[in-house]
Amino acid sequence: MFPFLLIIILSLSWRISASAQPAEEFLRCLSIRFHNSSSFAKLVYTQHNSSYSSVLKSSAQNLRFTTPSTPTPLAIVTPLLASHIQAAVYCCRKHGLQVRTRSGGHDFEGLSYTTAYKVPFVVIDLVNLRSVQVNVEKATVWVESGATIGELYYEIARKSRTLAFPAGIGHTVGVGGHLSGGGYGVLFRKYGLGADNVIDARLIDVEGRILDKKSMGEDLFWAIRGGGGGSFGIVLAWKLKLVPVPANVTVFTVSKTLEQNATKLVHQWQYIAHKLPKEIHTSIIISRVNSSENEKMTVQASFTGIFLGSTDELVPLMEEKFPQLGIVKEDCFEMSWAESNLCATQCPVGVSLETLLERSQKSVLSKTFFKAKSDFVKQLIPESAFQGLWPKFYEDEAKFASMVFVAFGGKMEEISETESPYPHRAGNLYSILYVVDWEEEENKNSKKFMSWMGRVYNYMTPYVSKSPREAYSNYRDLDIGANKINNDKESYAEARVWGIKYFKNNFDRLVHIKTKVDSQNFFRHEQSIPPLS
Repeated sequence: MFPFLLIIILSLSWRISASAQPAEEFLRCLSIRFHNSSSFAKLVYTQHNSSYSSVLKSSAQNLRFTTPSTPTPLAIVTPLLASHIQAAVYCCRKHGLQVRTRSGGHDFEGLSYTTAYKVPFVVIDLVNLRSVQVNVEKATVWVESGATIGELYYEIARKSRTLAFPAGIGHTVGVGGHLSGGGYGVLFRKYGLGADNVIDARLIDVEGRILDKKSMGEDLFWAIRGGGGGSFGIVLAWKLKLVPVPANVTVFTVSKTLEQNATKLVHQWQYIAHKLPKEIHTSIIISRVNSSENEKMTVQASFTGIFLGSTDELVPLMEEKFPQLGIVKEDCFEMSWAESNLCATQCPVGVSLETLLERSQKSVLSKTFFKAKSDFVKQLIPESAFQGLWPKFYEDEAKFASMVFVAFGGKMEEISETESPYPHRAGNLYSILYVVDWEEEENKNSKKFMSWMGRVYNYMTPYVSKSPREAYSNYRDLDIGANKINNDKESYAEARVWGIKYFKNNFDRLVHIKTKVDSQNFFRHEQSIPPLS
């Protein structure tokens, strides 16, 4: 068999030099374990393959990590079967290569398809593993990790208008990464996180075994539901509990500039939003705009929401709870729950539901050069602090900057912070997502945008969570700390710096589980859970 496989490798123009011995050995190992030469040729890409670059960039959502200086993998494996993943894991372990696992490519720091260190690695891209099997009678769904949230929502909507799943609004986000980091969206005040509604999973572990909830045990099942992607294995598929929603929900948006009393409204929203009924999800998007009245630059606060009910129910409710906002019927649109997710990503009202299937569509946080950070707010921020924040949006770097406030409360107050690795539950009024993005021609000056982000983040320090200053692991941020990839002796101490910000006291339990299931730290990256030495 071996000479025949070697011909395949040569025919694909994989001209690997003696200095790239691990790559050659990996490909040889993989070709033998695939057992099928034609599938091997179609599913494995190296840097000498003409399709390599397009495959690598196909779902890379932060263009900051697609430049010529970005470290690239020795190979990209796009498995069709679980056995292909098992083969890739086996061969990477055997030949000392690291693995990066990609589902939707939305990792904010690109860690699902690149590395901040110069280490040889292979990307396992789950793009071909994206089936969605909905069981309406049992209100469950099995979804493979390579499916996007949009594909999941579309298949649910095809089967039922009154079932949903409480995940995020970014329809190009991969299910695998989203659920493994927690996954919150417009239903989390009613039903909890996406990870809270996972009832089974199939995982390939470091030994190449396929484990379900029963065979992996409660500890590992706990860890993969919010403990961060890429630390414990590769999740093939998730079994999810679907939740009931009305046939029609109501979406609203009310935008106010500083001249229209936005500062007072933002300040008042803090008192109200987390106390609203669980059926209401509200957020505020802060950004710079030109005033429609005189084209003068100003700051705008867009108050958006989704209500599990009708306009006729929502308007009087908001008149009672938040009359200052002045919501009227004309601000509201009724639609299916699946359609409401498209509105939440600023798609026009009435856009086709098939838009959920467009994996490569540019959205609010994709296909741009950007930097993002996160915070959690536990105490009311004074009005004067907002007034001090707004001038930063007039700076040159803030042309495409935004802050998003997402109200907590509801179900999130009721779930213990140890129920899953995601700990940011009771006591949080809202979360903050900071984003600054820029265009390709400005990327050579990217440091000035990163500096702007740093200034805003530092300004907010007195007003957000402390000891630790918490962060959301799905909004990956290497600024808060990173592992030294080849320094296992100090790995726990280094990882704890960022780990308690993402996971608080759950971090030590995650370390214990990691030590038990992957003591040699095969599944690792710059912010993966380390084992104890």
